[in-house]
Amino acid sequence: MSLTIEQSVRARLITSAEKEPAVRVQLRYDSADPLAIHLVFPPEVSLDGRPVPWTFARDLLESGLSTPSGAGDVHVWPCGRAQTIIEFRVPDGAALVQIDTAPLRRFLLRSYAVVAPGEETLTFDLSALLRDV
Repeated sequence: MSLTIEQSVRARLITSAEKEPAVRVQLRYDSADPLAIHLVFPPEVSLDGRPVPWTFARDLLESGLSTPSGAGDVHVWPCGRAQTIIEFRVPDGAALVQIDTAPLRRFLLRSYAVVAPGEETLTFDLSALLRDV
């Protein structure tokens, strides 16, 4: 049985505009996909008016809270003691968001209560994975 946790957090979009808009983004963790964190931007900040989901490694979020981390499409790094920057890269550009570190840490702790760090692979049903191959 899969267990999902969700948490809404306030994020500030970092742009070249004088006033950087604040939005609520949704963090989601699902024990069926224990290595991943899902972050969903609301429809009002997308070009096509639909929610924009991003999926990246839970350990990337954890390491990025204390040291610059990431490769490829998602990078995470601390911004002072109380803020974290998450950068999402696409071929056409990048989006930067700044989120308070405290709610990100709380979300990670909640995810660890569902699946402890290092035990992610124990939650996979190996026989089901092999059947699907």
